[in-house]
Amino acid sequence: MAYRNLREFVDRLEREGELRRISAEVDPELEITEITDRVTKAGGPALLFEHPKGSSIPALINLLGSRRRLELALEVGHVDEVATRIRSLMDLPRPEGMLDKLKLLGRLGELDAAFPKTVKSGPCQEVVQRDNFSLREFPILKCWPGDSGRFITWPLVVTRDPATGRRNVGVYRMQVLDDSTTAMHWQTQKHGAGHFRQTRDTKSGRLEVAVAIGADPATALAGILPAPSGIDEMMLAGFLRRSPVEMVRCATVDLEVPAESEIVLEGYVDPADLRTEGPFGDHTGFYSLEGQYPAFHVTCITRRREPLYLTTIVGRPPQEDYFMGYAVERIFLPFMQMAHPEIVDVSMPVEGIFTNLMIVSIRKSYPGHARKIMHAIWSMGQAMLTKVVVVVDQDVNVQDPSEVVWKALCALDPQRDVEFVLGPLDTLDHAARMQDYGSKMGIDATRKWPEEGFTRPWPGEIKMDPAVKARVDAMWDKLGLK
Repeated sequence: MAYRNLREFVDRLEREGELRRISAEVDPELEITEITDRVTKAGGPALLFEHPKGSSIPALINLLGSRRRLELALEVGHVDEVATRIRSLMDLPRPEGMLDKLKLLGRLGELDAAFPKTVKSGPCQEVVQRDNFSLREFPILKCWPGDSGRFITWPLVVTRDPATGRRNVGVYRMQVLDDSTTAMHWQTQKHGAGHFRQTRDTKSGRLEVAVAIGADPATALAGILPAPSGIDEMMLAGFLRRSPVEMVRCATVDLEVPAESEIVLEGYVDPADLRTEGPFGDHTGFYSLEGQYPAFHVTCITRRREPLYLTTIVGRPPQEDYFMGYAVERIFLPFMQMAHPEIVDVSMPVEGIFTNLMIVSIRKSYPGHARKIMHAIWSMGQAMLTKVVVVVDQDVNVQDPSEVVWKALCALDPQRDVEFVLGPLDTLDHAARMQDYGSKMGIDATRKWPEEGFTRPWPGEIKMDPAVKARVDAMWDKLGLK
């Protein structure tokens, strides 16, 4: 049974020993970050700060900061189970008889349950504040000493495509500028930024925006996942939680938000109103620099009577966002494999901070196959921002960094096997020659074929005879060795 809201998940974490309540007063300015950073890096629990300084609203952080909590959030034994469900829907056979048709209806029913459901009211509107409100009522964090202010770090930002009316839900940091205004950090390649540009270019006035904070864990995660084009993030959330997300119409804007949210900010973005945003201590482990971004004007706040404020921090990895990135890697592997069946597995190591490094293993079938995959990665949604792609053979375990480094470097002739291209890069890449654009590198670390100009024999890998291994296993306890 899906978690109806964030509170049900908090209760589950507490029962599982995965949540620690902090009763001491702790300052949202820097102190919560320092505590959370230490706890996350030590593999510790989610934290509920019950008395953040300057606010009566508890702050919840490190919610998904371990694989165990990620699995609890998705209600699976391993995140790969979600990928298995996706593959089963992608591989729907043509039914031959009545039994096959009944089985097919069952699987299609799973998809039908994913569609969001509109309801008349929800807990997120127990309190409606159309005036006399302030964003400073919430325990919004200043995370790092060099940050330019306090930032909302886990908002589900809802907009509609001005042309099609199609909804987008994304997570974009929001710097608090005053009691009712934030900056909206819409990076160039994000869908929210596309809606903003369309509104600006067509001179169609203001762009309505709603921001939900603190939904059930699958819905909160869905805002981060790079949903394939045309797929509603709330439908993806429904698929993940195996139950429709209940949506309620906002009080003052023509948008819908998850009805069980803790807090909702309603308002608009004026294309003519840009503000200076940043610096911000980012997931790269460095500060992203200041820039000009749209101002979000809050015109109404709705919330539960006693809300929780869900937040997260980013910084030098590993942080909580590493585990979210791991979910992205596993959940979207089937989509990559559907487009390119030769892909065996993918890994985005924590040190690669999502966009700097992707390691891909393939079933190599023809000369130049690895280079084809490099360019395929650079053409797939947000994967286009990947700065370095390393392609290895199918027998390399891409989840084992030690094996990857060993086998990739032993297969590599740098001049022959390294390729450079120019293209779009992550806005947060401070090493790029200019914002959003620079060079990328592909490394073909597969075994080379004669057709690729390699005429020497390729050596075999050293492995012990299985029979010898079995004999040694049998005598091991008698050898006095540990």
